[in-house]
Amino acid sequence: MKTPLSPAEVHKQYEEGVSTFIRSVPDAGLRVRLGRDLDAFFQSCALGVWKADGASLTPGYVEYYNAIYLRGNPAPSILYWELGTSVANYPGFRPPESFGRMRAWDKVAGAGLARRFIDLFTLMALLFAAVDGVVSEGEAGFVNRCADALSSLCDKDGLAGGKTPLDAKDFVTARPAPAQGVPEKPEEPVEQKEPEPTVDELMAQLDELCGLTQVKADVKSLINLVKVRKLREGEGLPVPPLSLHLVFLGNPGTGKTTVARLLARLYHVIGVLSKGQLVEVDRSGLVAGFVGQTALKTQEVITRAIGGVLFIDEAYALTSRTGQNDFGQEAVEVLLKNMEDHREDLVVIVAGYTDLMEDFIHSNPGLESRFNKYFRFDDYTGAQMYQIFQSMCGKNGYTLDERAGTYAKEFLEEMYENRDENFGNARDVRNFFERAVSRQSDRVAGLEAPDRAALMALDEADLKAAAGEEPAAEECPETEVERSADDKGREG
Repeated sequence: MKTPLSPAEVHKQYEEGVSTFIRSVPDAGLRVRLGRDLDAFFQSCALGVWKADGASLTPGYVEYYNAIYLRGNPAPSILYWELGTSVANYPGFRPPESFGRMRAWDKVAGAGLARRFIDLFTLMALLFAAVDGVVSEGEAGFVNRCADALSSLCDKDGLAGGKTPLDAKDFVTARPAPAQGVPEKPEEPVEQKEPEPTVDELMAQLDELCGLTQVKADVKSLINLVKVRKLREGEGLPVPPLSLHLVFLGNPGTGKTTVARLLARLYHVIGVLSKGQLVEVDRSGLVAGFVGQTALKTQEVITRAIGGVLFIDEAYALTSRTGQNDFGQEAVEVLLKNMEDHREDLVVIVAGYTDLMEDFIHSNPGLESRFNKYFRFDDYTGAQMYQIFQSMCGKNGYTLDERAGTYAKEFLEEMYENRDENFGNARDVRNFFERAVSRQSDRVAGLEAPDRAALMALDEADLKAAAGEEPAAEECPETEVERSADDKGREG
């Protein structure tokens, strides 16, 4: 496998190849025609090549596709979901209209343009095939079939020359042969996909989360409701309408995203969703700044979420602004349409502050009818915050002595008691932990040969520094440099 090409390399090779061919055309009118036709033709060829490969497109292919244009022409712009749709719906190979003009010119002038264009097509199609560093059998077969179709048209017109000597099969990426005398390296074992977790395993992960007593009960009740509903369907019993879309109410840092991710996997395991992925966005991930772009941006995000859960954090921001240049409502309309179109394989969870989210739901009748289940995430108590802090220390290989543990517990309880509208719950705990680790790293880096215990220990001074408490002047230990300077002063 070769190194994948960069979009700049794709554009450079494409422009050099196509521009050189166009400059070689003796007829000015035909040159102009080719300049207008070939970009669209080769973009279509790229779609056909990538469909023939059968592999999944990555977002990087958007850049490759947009790199296919001649300088001076308007650069194309396509979104990932649009490219995927275009590849899936590729209508089949069609020669460009200008290819007929080339053959007509060759009949008169015998210039051989059409035959040379087939060579150009083969090279450009192979360029598109090689953007990921690999030319597959499927891609090479597609290129050869298209080149043969173009040659057949030339043959029908009685044009000189024959089939292009370029055979795309010669460019198929092959495994290198082992060096002489060196045994061939055995094939790498196929990576085994991890088994899907069971409902019980996912529920155990939910139970391990700190606090969230009511949320855990709500999740278990919802999963039981869905499981029994599917059992009733299996027995041919009637089932009432059920919306699985949810509203998460609560302050930041209360575990909403974590619970959403577990729910996505639970829905997948019990057969509600086909994939079970979580796609997390906020207003900025859905709304654009120009008319029409918001619908495309929102649709692209939703397309990625189909089969799983779309989690919209601070969803109230979509409707909280007013003015003619705000497009949040456009995003809401696209969202509602897709919730209806993909109601069998898409779950949407909207989240945010309690009061603001209630205003958001009541801002649109469509939202009210689809979101009728509310999960409330309470703030963590001081004791729960200390439990979270201890868990972060344990998972990351840090220890607390008795004084450090006492200080952390008192600090976090005080943080909870003095909380305001900016209280961040577990986010504040994580920030405190990360500041303590940073302070500990500065301290340990000054030790001559720290042992394992020293590398792991967070002491009271580290936590005080993380809390913003500066040590008093008399607490600052005198450094060796300072002592040496003092000694020299006394000697003087």
